[in-house]
Amino acid sequence: MSDTDNPLDFDDIANLLVAEGVVATSPSELHGLVCGCLCAGARPDAAAWLQLFADWLDIPALTQEASKVGMLELCSSTLAQLEATDLGFEALLPDDDQMLMQRVTALGGWCQGFLGGFGQHGKQTDASLSDEAREVLGDLGQIAQISAEDDESDDNESDLMEIQEYVRMAALMLFADCNRAPDDDGAAEQPPEVLH
Repeated sequence: MSDTDNPLDFDDIANLLVAEGVVATSPSELHGLVCGCLCAGARPDAAAWLQLFADWLDIPALTQEASKVGMLELCSSTLAQLEATDLGFEALLPDDDQMLMQRVTALGGWCQGFLGGFGQHGKQTDASLSDEAREVLGDLGQIAQISAEDDESDDNESDLMEIQEYVRMAALMLFADCNRAPDDDGAAEQPPEVLH
């Protein structure tokens, strides 16, 4: 699939948002929304994805054809990354050469989007989630509130990298937890016929 070979990056999605006249939502938040939906087990069709984006961006609809194609590509490449066995999934965040404050804010936005997508568009209920999944969602809620001091120290850089890795692994864990294939055992567990 060509879109997983060269998935859209942060700047590509930023440009699509600008083309739609949206500047208040970051590409990270939008990617978090997609990941939250997919991790919770939702699989919207193309029209539903486009409506979901329009609702999240608080616009009537995406108007640019390139935006529609790009957003749908973001969905399919994200699903492919989450399903891949190499655990190569990455949250869509600004490059490491950007200011620390910008990257911290983007990570918080990614978590906000993730929780919005997971909560509103997934099939999970609190009771259907494992204890670990509920704990991870709580952690993501705390990370969504993250803020950065204007300090570009190596310690802060290291802390951010650690949190980003936690978020990455949390998304993969939730995807695995909530997207298990239904057990075939249930249908097969019928009592054997007793012959007299």
